[in-house]
Amino acid sequence: MTSTLALARSTTHRAARTFSLACRLLPRDVRDDVYLLYLVFRTLDDLVDEGRAEASERVDAVAAWASGEVAPETLEVRVLDELAERHPLPRQAFWDFCAGMRQDLDGEGFDTEDEVDRYCYRVAGTVGLVMASVLGTSRFDRASPAAAALGMAMQRTNILRDIDEDLANGRVYVAREALERFGGLEPGRRAALLRDQIARADALYARGMVGIGELRRGRRAVAAAGAMYRELLRELEREGYGERAGRAVVPRRRKLRVAAAAAWRV
Repeated sequence: MTSTLALARSTTHRAARTFSLACRLLPRDVRDDVYLLYLVFRTLDDLVDEGRAEASERVDAVAAWASGEVAPETLEVRVLDELAERHPLPRQAFWDFCAGMRQDLDGEGFDTEDEVDRYCYRVAGTVGLVMASVLGTSRFDRASPAAAALGMAMQRTNILRDIDEDLANGRVYVAREALERFGGLEPGRRAALLRDQIARADALYARGMVGIGELRRGRRAVAAAGAMYRELLRELEREGYGERAGRAVVPRRRKLRVAAAAAWRV
C-alpha cells in the first residue's frame, strides 16, 4: 500500500490544488486516509471523463463492493477494503456515487434543478458524507445533511467554473429549465443565469458550513476547503458573471487568506 499511498498523495497535490491546501490542516493520523479516499473518487471520475474503455467495469466494481457483493480486485476496491477496516464507511454513499458516474457514462442531461441537485448529491454530496464518516461526528444523522450540502455546493461551483470547458467537450450540466428562463450559455449573455446559479450554490454553502461544528476532527480543514471553493463564486462575480469565456481562477494569495480566515473562525 506504500506505493498506492504515494500515488494518492501525488494525485491530490497535482489534480486538486485547493483541496490539497485544505488537507494540510487535517490531523496527521487521518490525512493519508483522506488522500486515499480522494484517489478512489478521482480515479473513477477521470476514467469516466476521459471515456476510458475500463471505466464502466471499474465503476461497477466499486458499486459491487458498496452492495456487499464479491467485487473484482481493482485498485479502488483494494483501497476501500483497507479503509473500511479503520473507518465506518457509508457504503450507500459509494453506491450513489457510482450511480452519478453512470449518468456521466450515459451522457445524461438535466431538465430541472432537482435533477441537477440529484446529480450533485451523487457525485459530490456523497463525498461529503464519506469525509464526515472518516473525520467522525458527534451524531452522523445530524451531520450528514450538512456534509452532503457542502459537497453539492462545491459541485455546483465546479459546474459554473467549468462551463466553457464542458461546452467544448459537448457537455452541459445546467438545467434546461434554467437555460430557457435566463438564456443560453454564450459569454456576455449569461449574467442572469449565473446570478441565479450562484445564489443556489451559496444557499448550499450556508447549509453545509453550519454543520462543520458536528465534526470531531478536521474542522479547520473542511472550513478552509469550503471557503476557498466558495471564493470561486465571488471571482465569477468580479469577472462580470461570464462576460468573457474561460475558467475563473482565484489567485493563490487570496485563496490562502480566505482559507486562513475560515480556519481561524472555526
